[in-house]
This record gives sequence, structure tokens and C-alpha cells, in this order.
Amino acid sequence: MVTDIVIGMAGSGGDGIVSAGDSLVSAAAREGFHAVMTKSFGPQIRGGESSCRVRLSTERLHNPGGALDVAVALNWDDFLKFGAELKVDGHTIVVYDSKTGIAPDKLPLVGVMPAEVFSVPLTDLTKSSAGTEKAKTSVVLGLLSGWIGLSREVLLAGLKRKFGKKGEELLAANERAFEAGFTYAAEHPMKKPLLMQQPLTKGMGKLLTDGNDITAAAALFSGCQFFGGYPITPSTEVMQLLGREIWKYGGAMVQAEDEIAGIGMTVGASFAGKKAMTATSGPGMDLKTEVLGLASIAELPLVLLNVMRGGPSTGLPTKPEQSDLFQACFSAHGDVLRPVLAPTCVADSFDVTVEAFNLAEHYQTPVIILSDQEIAQRKETVDPIDASKYTVLERRKPTESELQKYARFAPTETGISPISNPGMQGGAYLASGIEHNELGAPSASGAVHSRMNEKRFRKFATLHQRRDLVRVEGDPEAPLALIAWGSIAGVCREALGKAKAEGLPVKLLVPTLVYPFVEDVWREFLMSVKAGLVVEQSYQGQLYRMMRMFLDVPPGISSFARSGANPFQPVEVLARLKELSFSLQGRVSETQRRDA
Repeated sequence: MVTDIVIGMAGSGGDGIVSAGDSLVSAAAREGFHAVMTKSFGPQIRGGESSCRVRLSTERLHNPGGALDVAVALNWDDFLKFGAELKVDGHTIVVYDSKTGIAPDKLPLVGVMPAEVFSVPLTDLTKSSAGTEKAKTSVVLGLLSGWIGLSREVLLAGLKRKFGKKGEELLAANERAFEAGFTYAAEHPMKKPLLMQQPLTKGMGKLLTDGNDITAAAALFSGCQFFGGYPITPSTEVMQLLGREIWKYGGAMVQAEDEIAGIGMTVGASFAGKKAMTATSGPGMDLKTEVLGLASIAELPLVLLNVMRGGPSTGLPTKPEQSDLFQACFSAHGDVLRPVLAPTCVADSFDVTVEAFNLAEHYQTPVIILSDQEIAQRKETVDPIDASKYTVLERRKPTESELQKYARFAPTETGISPISNPGMQGGAYLASGIEHNELGAPSASGAVHSRMNEKRFRKFATLHQRRDLVRVEGDPEAPLALIAWGSIAGVCREALGKAKAEGLPVKLLVPTLVYPFVEDVWREFLMSVKAGLVVEQSYQGQLYRMMRMFLDVPPGISSFARSGANPFQPVEVLARLKELSFSLQGRVSETQRRDA
């Protein structure tokens, strides 16, 4: 029996690879397993290759896992296009369609000898059972059900939900295809069984969702009443869900003609007194940047979700990367501070989105959420959301006395001024992109500009003290350190667990508030560190470079960074930690030798 398994599948667009992954992960969730499913596509608008990887476990999962336990290739050309995303090694069981004509000992896996190879007549099984090749992934589901022990009844129920509305004949064909695969698995058992151990919570279904949907749900929970956006991969699902649901809560969604109009409408809605949001990816963020400057000087709350993908330019629109950090923090004309938050997983996306709305409303500022393609589009089992643990904040409105002689940008002690909205008697003011005095009247005075800049930065003083927005895990005095943010944090959490199991003294820092730095927490964390890694999926290692801007980084800390679509694995992070540990031991031994 195994407690953790990773399955990867690839084929051509239209083969139903992602649908098969959805069926697997849904069945696992209904059975009470913890599950994560990521999906990846080629950049083509139509057709091209598609893949998914599903990780199932009896324990909580932090990431999609490393090398595959089971690899399913409907055709090798498409499978090989995913490279490190579907890594095969010596313990992988490979399943492929014998119609490819490739002998089991001639697989196009250079330098790899899989643990076991199944050349399955997928096409023939599908045709003979379903009468069509289009039910091939139903055969695959039957194979996997038989080999790993996922409930046959639950998977068949999933097929019924999927195909039931499309006609009895289509449903029956896919059920026959499933049974053909299930029977083949029984007749061709694996040499080393991969049957999953049943979870302690068997039969107690788990909530299954993805990062984009849970972000949209959190926006509604936070009181968002306006979304202005433009469709762009991989953030579009946020707009789609809000387009269906926001009307039920008295809000509105507008699909604008372009990215600039989308954020312009969002700023207008915020000026009108509504909690407002927009979403995009890197190329759209480029276009929205100027209007973000307007929201900053007008001190208007809004939340901007950037679901990062590979760049620059159109880049890798269907792959994850963490290379928009500099853009989020620094792509502004003039002196501007914009809070930047980052979720680390699907469940985390709810917390981070609520926090983003609270920060935006409290500080009267744009707040940027940096998600990425993996978190946004991966499906994950999450615990039920306890709404009672959240506090939802509203912007500070002027009192009756403040409206007697209203100064929108009054220099209060905190720097946060009361904000009115149209129709509020006595609350009229000018909100524009030009510098202004306390009343909002335009000014070209250097003294006024200096005073207002100071006010706009001073209001963030308490944000720098938000220790709760930085998570530190492990022994606080450990000499070895990991630092990670976003989706890579899950990889490092698993690496931390493996390191502790091997007796390595390691700790991990994960910032939810990526910018500005909560410097006290960072300094305390770094105090005991002799060596460490900043692990991130960007070629430049952007967080590492930012650390060197704001902190005294110990010389033993180095950047462990790579471009997007080249996923990190917990075992390789662990290997680097071991190297650092050996290096530290060598330094200690050399010091002792000199002292002697």
C-alpha cells in the first residue's frame, strides 16, 4: 500500500486529458483523499498538446510533487513537450498506447529506465468497447482505477455526471470504455502494486476548488461590488465566476474593451464608494500601471490580481513563473508604495484576498495580489472555510463634523484621511491625477508635493509592523534557512519536513506580505543564519535581489532561481540544503583546526 502517488498524463488537445484529471481528482476528493491537480497546455489558441498531473495522498499536500509514479502518454510527441513538468525517473511506471509502434525497450526517454512499462492497446480497447476513439481517456481512468484502487463506483458516478446530459448512448459508450480499462488492469497487474492506502476520512468528501475560483469567492465575501476586467490567460476564470455570481450580491461585472478601460472603471467604482477589483496577468499589468498611479495619488482603494505567467511580452501564457515581482513593487512613475501580497496555495488564496481588500480599504490604496498559473488553475482539496474567523474592514468615512469643512486629504496623525463618496452632503472634492493640497485643489508647489508625499508614505507605517503577514516555520535558531514565496513555498515546506526528518537544522520564511518588507521579522530570522537558499521561479531571483536592497543579507545565503515552466522538486531543495550543511561543517572543522 502507498500513501502518496503522482500521476502525469499528456496528449493532444481534444483527447480529454484535463477532463480525465478532473475525474481522478474529483473521485479522490469524494473518497476523502488529499489531492492536487495541475494542468498545462501549449500556447496555441486551438489544439496543441495538453497535460495534467494529479497527486493523491492520505496526508495534507503542499505542492504537486516531484517525479511521476505513473506516466500516461497517449502519444510521445506531446508527452515529451512537457519536459521537466512531467519528469520520469527510474521508479516511474510508464503506460502508453501500443498503436505508437514503439517497443517497450525503445521508449524515447533518454537516459531513463522506468520501473515498469505497459504498452496498452488503448486505441483498440476504446474502439472495441465504445465504438469510437474519443473515449480513450475513459479507458485510462479504468486502468488507473484498477491499478491504484480508486473507487470504481465513484469514478463511474463522475462519468455519469459528465456525460449524463449528453445522451444515454454517449454515457454508455464511456462506461463500457472504463470497464474495458478496469478489466485490462485486473488481467495485467503491476509487478509492484501501487494500491492506495485508504484515508482515515474515507467517504468524508473534501471541498475541491482552484485558486481563481476561490479568489473570486473571497472577493464576494469581502464585499466586492464591482469588477472591471479583460480576459487574459491565466486569470480569466476570476472574471467568469464573478460575471455569474456578483449580481446576486448587488454588484456588477463589466468586461471592458481592453486592460486600461478595465482598471479605469475599477478606479471609478472605488471613487463612487464601492469595493472594487480587477484581474490580469503580466502583459495586462503593463497596461494598467499608469492608472494604478492615479489610484495611488487619489488614495482610492482597489485590489488588482496579477496571475503571473512566463514573460517577457506574451512569453509563456500557459506556464507559471514568479517574474512579475519587480513589476508589482516598482513599476510606477514617481514615489509610490503599493502593498504586494502572495498566496502560497489554493486555500491560502482565500485568506490573502480578504486581507488584500482589508488593506486596500484601510490604507486607501491599490493592493496587488501576485498569484501564478499553478495556484490559479490547479485544483486542490481544501478544508471548509470558517467565515467567523475573518474580519471585513471598510474605508474610513467622514463624520458629520468633518463634513462641515471637508478636507479629503486632511493630514491626520495616521496619514489616513476620511473618504467620502458622491452624493454625500458636504463631501464633494476633486480627485485627479495632479498633485493637490489637503482639499484636493491642484498645486504645483514643491512644498505641497513634499508634504503630500510624506502623508502618502506615512499612512503605511503600521503595515511595516504586520508580523502576522510573515510566516516562520522550523527551529528559530537554526543555522540553515529556506526563503520562498508564492507557489514555491509549498515545495520548500515539503523540503523542510524532509530536512527535519534527516536531522538538518533548518527553518523557513514565507512572506504573505512580500512588499513592503516587515523588516523586524526578516532581521530576526536572518540573525542565526549561516547559510541558506532563496528559492524562486524567476531567472533573476527577484526576491533575493530585493532582500539585498532592504536587508543585511548574510554572505552564506544564495539565490536558487530558475525560469518558469521548470518546476522545483522538494528532493532537489533538500539536496542543496545537504550541500550547505556539509559546507558549514567544513568551515567549523577548519576553524577548530586553526584554533588548535
